[in-house]
Amino acid sequence: MIQLLKISLFICIILTSVVLNATPLNQIAAIVNDDVITTIELEQQVDSIKKQLRTQQTRLPPEKILRKQVLEREIVKQIQLQLAQSTGIRVDDSELSSTLNRIADQNQLSLREFRRMLEKDGFSFTQFRNNVRAEMILARLRQREVTNRITISDQEIGNFLSTQAIQGNTNEEYKISHILISVPEAANASTIDKIKLRAESVLARIENGENFQQVAISSSDGQKALEGGNLGWRKSGQLPTLFSTIVTQMENGEHSELIRSSSGFHIIILDDKRISEKHVITQTNARHILLHPNELNTELDIITRLRQLRQRIIEGADFAELAKSHSEDRSSAVLGGDLGWVNPGQMVPQFEMTMNSLNPGDVSEPFQSQFGWHIVQVLERRNLDNSEEFAKNNARKFIQQRKIEEMTEAFLRQIREEAFVDIKLSL
Repeated sequence: MIQLLKISLFICIILTSVVLNATPLNQIAAIVNDDVITTIELEQQVDSIKKQLRTQQTRLPPEKILRKQVLEREIVKQIQLQLAQSTGIRVDDSELSSTLNRIADQNQLSLREFRRMLEKDGFSFTQFRNNVRAEMILARLRQREVTNRITISDQEIGNFLSTQAIQGNTNEEYKISHILISVPEAANASTIDKIKLRAESVLARIENGENFQQVAISSSDGQKALEGGNLGWRKSGQLPTLFSTIVTQMENGEHSELIRSSSGFHIIILDDKRISEKHVITQTNARHILLHPNELNTELDIITRLRQLRQRIIEGADFAELAKSHSEDRSSAVLGGDLGWVNPGQMVPQFEMTMNSLNPGDVSEPFQSQFGWHIVQVLERRNLDNSEEFAKNNARKFIQQRKIEEMTEAFLRQIREEAFVDIKLSL
């Protein structure tokens, strides 16, 4: 009997030790189709969002609300990744490594230094790497499902510019934030009424003085919820069609009433507005001579020949005549090598960099581009008000961005409603 008591006591001590030293179980947070999101995965994402919000000096919402928002974002992300995988979208290790190196370069760091910086700030590099791969896959999925299906006509661009001209605010830009309380596509009248009551309660919180960004983080169903609903700076034509006429009439700090659309109920706030400046570019009038290595002339032969031509030009020979008789760029050779007025970004980087380093009248040393070996002379520079062409290009971008946002929202809502989702946590 005493021996049995000793054994029982020993077992109790062992069990107590196990309980006291146990790590939290990795439970299922949600089932998403044939896959799961675990509690550990959820907590990793919650911790990451917390660190981002603290870095932005944004007050954290209540823990329960934040976890609910992050879980919903992870569910939609998981659905997209499953769709991408089932339709053959992949990102291999070499592509991922190139992207990570590019991110490090943009921060003026080596990849090793960038990794140390992340870990010093409390971020897991492995998690960061996985997140980057996932974002690359999602970008390709949305490119295929949304962006590649968008067309923009010249008439749409013309209508866009005409509307801006009529409104008289072609140079005004608006910084807005947005809250969406979404409505399922097949919702009945009773469901819509309940969702409207929720939207009205969210609006009441804002009217009672709660910070808009905080309310967006805790309550919005929009894609930018965890960024406080911030949609950034936009011209009126870049705004969702539903908002454009409302925003242009608002004052800084003013919020809208509920705005109904097929996707749900919206609330927007005008954070700021500004007048954009005219778009002036520096054009360069340049001419060049191009030569290609071939079976008879090596690269060294070409460089030597171009140096000789350059010396002749410096000593007074006519550049145009030499270009006509020597340049292998036949389209410009007949014009004496003249390339006309060149806009920024029009030439390949190697050519533009060399051209921009010259003063008017200077002739470059021989240099290489993807087309061969060149010498280039800058004749003149001028500043040009490119606002009209710039406005057309921006109009195309704005229309495209607006369509992308509207179609992406519809796409995500559709795949979310079609997916099997079983949330296991009590949120």
